[in-house]
Amino acid sequence: MSGTARAGTAGAGTAGAGTVRARRPAATVSPRSALSVVAGVAVLLVVWEVSARVLTDAFVLAGPLAIGIFLVENAGLMGRALAVTLGNAAAGFVLGNAAAILLAAVAVLWPRSRTVVTGFGLLVFCLPLVATGPILRVVLGPGPEPQIALAALAVYYTTLIPLLVGLRAAPATWFDLVRSYGRGRRAALVHVRARASLPYLFAGLQIAAPAAFLGAMVGEFTGAESGLGVLTIRATRALDVELTWAVATVATIVALLAYLAIGALARALLHDRPPVILATAPELLTRGRRALRVAIDVAVIAALVLLVWWATLEALSLSEFFAKRPGDVLDALLIAPDAAETRATLLTALGETALYLAPGYLAGLLLGAGLAVLFVLLPAVEGTAMSVAIALRSVPIVTTAPLVTLLLGRGAVGTITLVAIMVFFPTLVACLHGLRQAPGQVIDVFDSYAAGPFQRLARVQIPAMLPAFFAAARMSVPAAVLAVTVVEWLSTGNGIGSLMALSASLSDYDMLWSSVVVVSVLAVAVYALVGAVESRVLRRYAPEQSA
Repeated sequence: MSGTARAGTAGAGTAGAGTVRARRPAATVSPRSALSVVAGVAVLLVVWEVSARVLTDAFVLAGPLAIGIFLVENAGLMGRALAVTLGNAAAGFVLGNAAAILLAAVAVLWPRSRTVVTGFGLLVFCLPLVATGPILRVVLGPGPEPQIALAALAVYYTTLIPLLVGLRAAPATWFDLVRSYGRGRRAALVHVRARASLPYLFAGLQIAAPAAFLGAMVGEFTGAESGLGVLTIRATRALDVELTWAVATVATIVALLAYLAIGALARALLHDRPPVILATAPELLTRGRRALRVAIDVAVIAALVLLVWWATLEALSLSEFFAKRPGDVLDALLIAPDAAETRATLLTALGETALYLAPGYLAGLLLGAGLAVLFVLLPAVEGTAMSVAIALRSVPIVTTAPLVTLLLGRGAVGTITLVAIMVFFPTLVACLHGLRQAPGQVIDVFDSYAAGPFQRLARVQIPAMLPAFFAAARMSVPAAVLAVTVVEWLSTGNGIGSLMALSASLSDYDMLWSSVVVVSVLAVAVYALVGAVESRVLRRYAPEQSA
């Protein structure tokens, strides 16, 4: 029986025959590497300061010195705002990731539910924060609950998808050993899958850390009394460049520290080298059976979403003026006298959004995967470049959007750049992790034949990266939608994001809820397209992911 050898994850305690356990060398930082990172950061700070002084009259850039002075002079204000936002983000981070772990466990213990779990989770994750923020503010009130809820919604799916990949990335011999002892799926989850998924879980948590901060700040945009999001609104309205950059700097430092702390914890806990996974290609269903299965899954997910939507609003006894039911949205889009005008407005806005969404999404994927490959080929570059990458993504987009708009304008360049920034960081982290999951035994074989780095990359490391790359591509669909709608909301005044913000401000809830539905359906359709490509590719290079 032929199989496909590729990278797996950290070894499990139940590893059986066919898997060679080897300790991963302890991660150390050489003095030269540390010096290169420090030198790179110093050069960036100097360039930043010089650029700020050159652009003084443009009022678009504050230098490190000016930001430092501002933070010292306003330490009390910034400290209080940071404490509020950080508390909400931390609570949302814990709740969202706990939900992701629970959903992943359900999907593994009952495999037939996986499509429903991921599909329902995707639809919830695709709800634009621009629209859900005001809705949650009305439902949950003026306290911190909306910020916590938005932070949780922003992170759970970014952890769920890598975790599901990791839970399936283990050699079949490990599961055979569990079955030989008469144990079932629960034992395999505890003794094999949980351990094997840890590298993927930590990668998801690193991606989720900046996302939680973003969700909390978006929640503060919808009517909170304090927090960094409130300061961002104040700075944007007053064109206070120093305050804008100070908020961005604080957000970056916090997200960077969280990213590094999670990475340090992962290095302390994960010591096993990735094993070789030998997996046979799954049995292919006929086209008719595949179509039937897809139709059933779609019908079940749609019915579940509509039921939860209707039941939640009814249980909370929310006014139909504000909280639109599925029937109300259907009436607004198809039956009402102004339904044609509503559809035309939505399609026009959607066209404006798609014009920037597609190129930004593709650019972010290519940039993230390309940088990951570069870091593997030139490890000396990683220290400095990764610091910049983390900084770019760590700044919440609600803060980045005004800055990029100031620098690049309100047109296509600025919008596409922001979408690419949102997409490239999850892709970079996931692909870098995937490239490092190449099994050491296979690398050793290539080294014994004096294979060059490009041969190892093409034949071992890139195939090992593919599950992580496609997981990032799927995660990035809602992230790209979030990015473009936030930019349209805060900066450009065009597209579906601006339409949702305008509808909320005018209490046009028919248009607001219709916009949410249309955007969510669009995101799900793009996600399904990425998933179809993924299933074809991984059927050959990572068949265990289809099991």
